[in-house]
Amino acid sequence: MGCAKLSACKTCRRENMKLFLKGDRCFTDKCSFDRRPYPPGQHGQSRLKFSEYALQLREKQKAKRYYGIGEKQFRRYFTIAERNQEVTGTALLKLLEVRLDNVVYSMGFAASRREARHMVVHGHIEVNGKKVNIPSVNLEKGDVVQVREKSRGMNKVLGAIEGVKKRTIPSWLEVDSGTFKGTVKDAPVRDEVSLPVEENMIVEYYSR
Repeated sequence: MGCAKLSACKTCRRENMKLFLKGDRCFTDKCSFDRRPYPPGQHGQSRLKFSEYALQLREKQKAKRYYGIGEKQFRRYFTIAERNQEVTGTALLKLLEVRLDNVVYSMGFAASRREARHMVVHGHIEVNGKKVNIPSVNLEKGDVVQVREKSRGMNKVLGAIEGVKKRTIPSWLEVDSGTFKGTVKDAPVRDEVSLPVEENMIVEYYSR
């Protein structure tokens, strides 16, 4: 079943982990995953045995849904990662981490990655002083991300900045919420990728 066919909460339950797709709600007792931490459907609470292929597929789906991208684009990232001199799985996660929408979320300017994508698409974000409306743009060391001046009073932006206190901003990013600005200080660090995914299984999935 594709990501678009599942609600955010059911997606987390399907992947058996919090993907933080609904922003601040995920940190409250309203979180559906906390109340029902098992897959949706009548067999959700059954103990099922999965094949090696099924486990590899689940890891791939988990990463796709966490970053909110489709299969074609995810496969393209994998192809790029394969050409990298770094370990393929690590290179893949780093490519996903430096997507503009993920950086906007990680800096605390949006409550979720989905909200961050909407902000970018609707022209609320600047990179190095220029408006960018493509969420998949990959950022590099030294790039400066900023909420556009006309968008800084938006309730969603202000609420996200307040809510970022509940999570940790990665050390490879530097953020000044007072000026609605952040800088990519360095390349992402694997240990700070909050998604508990076994990237080697994703590599195995595409290497079949």
